[in-house]
Amino acid sequence: MTHNDKQPINGQDNPNFLDLFNQLPPEPPAPELDAHGAGRLGRLHAAWKTSWKEGGFLYKRWEEVGQARHVSWHEAANWIKAALLFGGLSLIVLMLDTASDIASATLKGLSDVPASGAGDGSGLWGTVDHPIRVFLADQAAHLPVAPAALYAFWQLTGLLGLLGGFLGNAGARIAWLLFGIGSLAMIWSATPTGGRAAATGLAALMWALASIFALRGLTLRPIVHNHPPQFQPQFSPALHLHATLPAPTPPGDDAPDNLHPLQR
Repeated sequence: MTHNDKQPINGQDNPNFLDLFNQLPPEPPAPELDAHGAGRLGRLHAAWKTSWKEGGFLYKRWEEVGQARHVSWHEAANWIKAALLFGGLSLIVLMLDTASDIASATLKGLSDVPASGAGDGSGLWGTVDHPIRVFLADQAAHLPVAPAALYAFWQLTGLLGLLGGFLGNAGARIAWLLFGIGSLAMIWSATPTGGRAAATGLAALMWALASIFALRGLTLRPIVHNHPPQFQPQFSPALHLHATLPAPTPPGDDAPDNLHPLQR
């Protein structure tokens, strides 16, 4: 298979790795080959050198790599785009696999924490945290999951929502809002009637203070962008009058005496 001396950058002329073997010189007769196959090695060495010469297979590929830095994505060679896509997909799969391992280890570590570690309900944090532990423990009795796992998932959701919201992630901010609403509902449901309003209000204040960081930069005011038009037509009124002046009457013409030619 032969190629042109200059291959298009847009990938219309797709390279083939088998072209490298087509540059092998003709095989010498059998008597010239020694027992170690030195003739074949020589042919491979000659093909390698030929491919790096101007117009060779590897020479063209190296030129395409250098030109890919100065052209757009659509103008790059197809084999370069395929290699970049394959590398990018492999990196994404590796990152997702690593993230799943980290999340699994984090959940396992948090689930080892006893659900009743701070179950006495003393202090401000105990006033908010204890009803949530009690609510999750009651609900876990009807679910195929341990109370510690539910409590660990609740903690992880709040932590990710707080950190992700601080970084400006929209999904993390939605998770933070749902985390706060769910926490207030659990506290209202599990707190005794006498202190239900105070505990829920205290939890709402704590959640509002933490939202200063989780919802940093969020505003309800609409953003209006006033961009002046790039083209402003200019209107210049003008009045144009066109008058046709008759030609003067030559002497001796029988024109009426009451008609006189217009003079400038």
